[in-house]
Amino acid sequence: MSKMPIQLHSPNEMARLLADRIRAERLRREWKQETLAERSGVSLPTVRRYERTGRTSVANLLKMCHALGRLDALAGFLKPPRASSIEELKIIAEMGQPKRKRGIR
Repeated sequence: MSKMPIQLHSPNEMARLLADRIRAERLRREWKQETLAERSGVSLPTVRRYERTGRTSVANLLKMCHALGRLDALAGFLKPPRASSIEELKIIAEMGQPKRKRGIR
């Protein structure tokens, strides 16, 4: 059985960190909040609230990342862990497979 990794951040700290990084990327590009809102399709009040509080929906976060050209940076976010046994390897392999659904007869 694998051990749980030590987590350095709480969920609230991570939300704040991500919001700070989105803001830093926006500022690096010299974009106003209005620009990010327009380019991402997220409302201006939502962008403002997100930068202030770190709270938004996953959909809005993905839209902002996409507008900033950083969506691919999230691709490795929840990669499956390395397998330490054949059984774990089978489980990890199944994680990427779509669930089978029965068709209508």
